[in-house]
Amino acid sequence: MTEASVGDFALLSDCHSAALVGRDGSVDWYCAPRFDSPSVFARLLDEEGGHWSIRPVGAFEAERAYLGDTMVLRTVFRTPHGRVAVTNALALESGARGHDIGIRVPHALLRRVEGVEGEIEMALEFVPRLEYALIIPLVVPTETGVVARGGPAEVRLVAGCPLNIEDTKATAQFTIRAGETVDFSLLYRRAVDPGDGALSCPDVGAELANTREGWRSWSELHGGYEGPYAEQVRRSALVLQALTYGPTGAVVAAATTSLPEACGGSDNWDYRFAWLRDLSLTLRALWIAACPDEAGRFFHWIDHAIGGHLVGGRQVQIMFGVEGEHDLTEHSLTHLEGFRGSRPVRVGNDAWYQKQLDVLGEVVDAVYLLRDQLGEFDDVVVRLVCALADRAAESWHETDAGMWEARDKERHYISAKVMCWVALDRAVKLAPRLGERADTERWETAREEVREAILKHGWSEEAGAYTGAFGSDGLDASVLLLPLVDFLPANDPRMRATIEAVERELAHDGLVHRWAGDENGFLICTYWLVECLARAGETERAVELFERTTSYANDLGLLAEEADAATGEQWGNFPQAFSHVGLINAAWSLAEDQPWYAKAHPNKGERR
Repeated sequence: MTEASVGDFALLSDCHSAALVGRDGSVDWYCAPRFDSPSVFARLLDEEGGHWSIRPVGAFEAERAYLGDTMVLRTVFRTPHGRVAVTNALALESGARGHDIGIRVPHALLRRVEGVEGEIEMALEFVPRLEYALIIPLVVPTETGVVARGGPAEVRLVAGCPLNIEDTKATAQFTIRAGETVDFSLLYRRAVDPGDGALSCPDVGAELANTREGWRSWSELHGGYEGPYAEQVRRSALVLQALTYGPTGAVVAAATTSLPEACGGSDNWDYRFAWLRDLSLTLRALWIAACPDEAGRFFHWIDHAIGGHLVGGRQVQIMFGVEGEHDLTEHSLTHLEGFRGSRPVRVGNDAWYQKQLDVLGEVVDAVYLLRDQLGEFDDVVVRLVCALADRAAESWHETDAGMWEARDKERHYISAKVMCWVALDRAVKLAPRLGERADTERWETAREEVREAILKHGWSEEAGAYTGAFGSDGLDASVLLLPLVDFLPANDPRMRATIEAVERELAHDGLVHRWAGDENGFLICTYWLVECLARAGETERAVELFERTTSYANDLGLLAEEADAATGEQWGNFPQAFSHVGLINAAWSLAEDQPWYAKAHPNKGERR
């Protein structure tokens, strides 16, 4: 197996779970029935972790693309003997359209092989390794293919060609000619589900058509963005929806766990959970891509997930399982080698018990942004906004772990203080909609106190900039948020000096690093710099940086968390919601100064 790169993979999603398919036609990551469920295939993290490959025998070249504005993937393999296409998708519920996609799904991974030209010999390997390869299942034949059983799960492969069982895997070779199709479907179920064990045999062609139409109908409802880079914005919006758990609306940070921030490193985290920060920023991005019609649903889920933790001074949890679970305790899978030898492989994320004050502002800011879509605030939204603003007034002076989730000690992070200011500022502005619960005078007082503290203690004469934490001279890219949340204008002298310092000291290779010594460039931070430059009137520099940053996306437009500017290789969990949020927001900032676009792209014609 050739050493894989993060950017080699394509994302499949049914808004319950996700799979990653390599350029070589191998599904090397698939978790079911939820994003954070144990894996069925995990070769992404260990050569023996399990996979399902369908590819030509012998040498080939591959080209791939999503079919229009969908998450249905088509890969065309070219060989000396002809061409063959493999279409892949995680099936949506039959007839589900628009905002109903992903609420219920059949948990079926669909693959159709189509002969395009000539006659090609194909090879299939089906090597399920359940529960992160802790379980080697028993593979037995069925009338339609094979079934793999072990532990609490069962996966049934329905095959359009004969399969050979070789110990604990199944293989096949078959010939495909122009105009022919061979269909495969993988059906997941829990072993305790009722029934006699016989799962249905999908009509793969019909299911692929239904899934394609389901995604297309969602895209039609979210096609209102008419600014520059519309294609990249649309794809990013689709990625964000693909990372959304349909039954609740929770958005996972990424589809994977433990893809390292740097090769061989140990900063390998499980991102298959819903951070309040990510959900709030995703709502903002989808508002830009096109107005989300179900804004109230998301805030109701946040309120439900938090529960009573806003009562009686309890700490607000920053992240949850996709159905609102609180205990996300982290442990290591010591039997897995890790992506390209990067250990440990972690499941769960101990950041769940950290205090991160910035989430207070992110949620309230999202409510403020979507206030018109929400209409008259119901009791849930009023309670949520007031409680978060009250907490910001009480807690802004405290230390926390910061948005980068430091595990050594808590500090007075400036980004946390600024987002507490945002919670208070937006709550004051929303006060007329909040009724008697609004404690406007208290919020106004606290807003001024936190602002004064940031301006006084956040500036470092040594650094000539606002820094990461009170009393520190170390630059931190999170201070780029100050103009983006309207705490300071980008052309404020001290803010302008800060932007220049970050660009000079933390973006030496063309990508913004979070702090000095951060090994790879952090993509959302680089998009923040794009927004800052645009707001400061540095439009040409902002455009150049946007296009350079976006060029790190793979051939399908997918972005990981970080990138190595020297090699162009992407690193970190994939695809990353944060990075796609950054792309959308940066494109919007550039769109606010439209005349530059026609000048920079004279052949683009009229924008749609």
